[in-house]
Amino acid sequence: MNAKPSPAIVAQDAVRRLSRWALLLLCAAYVVPGYVGREPWKSVDIASFGYMLELAGSTHWLDWLHPTLMGAAPDSGALLPYWLGAWAMQLAPSWVAPDFAARIPFALMLAGTLAATWYAVYHLARHPGAQPVAFAFGGEAAPADYARALADGSLLALVATLGLAQFSHETTPALAQLFFGALVFHGLAALPYRPLGAPLSLLAGLPGLALSGAPATALIYGGWSLAALLVAFCRPSHDAAVLRRALLSLTAAVLIDLALTWALNLLRWQIAPWRTHWNEWRSLGRLFLWFTWPVWPLALWTLWRWRRQLLGLRQQRYLGLPLMIASVPLASTIATTAGDRALLLVLPALAALAAFALPTFKRSAASLIDWFTVLFFTGWAIFIWVMWIATLTGFPPQPAANVARLAPGFHQQWQWPGFIAALAGTLAWVALVRWRTGQHRAALWKSLVLPASGATLCWLLLMTLWLPALDYARSYAPQMRQLRQLIGDAPCVEAHGLSSAQVAAARWHGGWSPTPARGPARCPWLLVDIDAQPSLPATVDMRQWRPAGQVRRPTDNHETLLVFKRVGLP
Repeated sequence: MNAKPSPAIVAQDAVRRLSRWALLLLCAAYVVPGYVGREPWKSVDIASFGYMLELAGSTHWLDWLHPTLMGAAPDSGALLPYWLGAWAMQLAPSWVAPDFAARIPFALMLAGTLAATWYAVYHLARHPGAQPVAFAFGGEAAPADYARALADGSLLALVATLGLAQFSHETTPALAQLFFGALVFHGLAALPYRPLGAPLSLLAGLPGLALSGAPATALIYGGWSLAALLVAFCRPSHDAAVLRRALLSLTAAVLIDLALTWALNLLRWQIAPWRTHWNEWRSLGRLFLWFTWPVWPLALWTLWRWRRQLLGLRQQRYLGLPLMIASVPLASTIATTAGDRALLLVLPALAALAAFALPTFKRSAASLIDWFTVLFFTGWAIFIWVMWIATLTGFPPQPAANVARLAPGFHQQWQWPGFIAALAGTLAWVALVRWRTGQHRAALWKSLVLPASGATLCWLLLMTLWLPALDYARSYAPQMRQLRQLIGDAPCVEAHGLSSAQVAAARWHGGWSPTPARGPARCPWLLVDIDAQPSLPATVDMRQWRPAGQVRRPTDNHETLLVFKRVGLP
């Protein structure tokens, strides 16, 4: 064990247990909104749903290995997320809407991500090097209570992260990658303590990552972990039985991962061109700053305060493991075209590092976090309420005019369930702020209660008060309703230049199953994306078609569909 003293000086009074019902209620308030009552959003969300619809109606097993939408395969190379959504639709009762049924496994994966992160940090904090300094006359925090307090802090930090909110509530491969990445994190963290649970997490996590569109990440995680275990196996100070069990489980997971990657040809490189302009690096820097806020300042503070322990990362696995887990998605964000969806995988590891900053905080730093959080999230909550009132009543007039300009044709309607949920969340926030800013004993996790609760409040308000407006702005439903008024229940529709998201929208919202437009006209109607119009004459015989109109998305002038009718039809 590293002989350098721990920077954590924590008394038993500071690791008081956070109420389980309060933590579970916070997680439920974060997970459920965004999965209930909304339409599939553009563009990856509804495109993924389109692949699930195709699989749910498929009768041939080969279609499940090569999902397509109007002949196009998904860009991500993922399989398992589409399988899960399709299975959920097939198993759901007839009275459950297919789009809601497809979201159920993804909501469970988000809940599983939160749980896996909590348990990963709990096991890391049990490491002797992570424990606080022992007092001369006793009274230091008990190991289990200290680990529980840090795990609570990591969960709160993860919920507070800005980049998690939208992507974690979409039915996309990115959320599946986040969940299975968190399982790998938990499995590696729990290997010395959980002889059954940790191997199961690895056996599910590494192949799950490969089947969710991140096979390279899974192979890197498995390879690095195997190398670290082999090095540790050569050190006589380690428990040989624990290492042998860990090696067997990790080797089995890596072999399964390799077999799936090879058999299904999952490994696809998407290396991005090297950034040569300052604006590109500045844009990437902005993405890092806002997407991982507020965990990145806490993670940097952890690295600074625990800097002496960084010299022995092999022995101090509570720091080395999160850094290893975080480095892969960070490198992937820089080197590939995945962007923010690749960066999503870094959040559990950054939340773990942020948790180890809590024992080193001074009271002044905690107070600064509290007051900044109160002002920031209270301001956003007031803004959301004011904009909702403006769209409902027309007062104040300026916000109402802004909404009318950004979403022409939208009319807000009163919805009692959403209003009650938003009001309850706001009152809970007021009560929490009053409690947190009052006089009470300190606890490690209290510095992150307000950030997590504020992020949850704003997400809840957006998914209740603003949900009709967001559906109008981010879904294809309004455009497809206008299109349906033009072509009705067409028995057959051809399409040219439509994206996977537009094809899925035409099938889900319009009720048509578009087929690729090639050669002579086969259907009475032809849909063409306006950007693909120049290539249309090379694909179809334009003498057989006449323009019948165009339909644009109300909130986007760049997504317009041109409608053609076959010549000779009334």
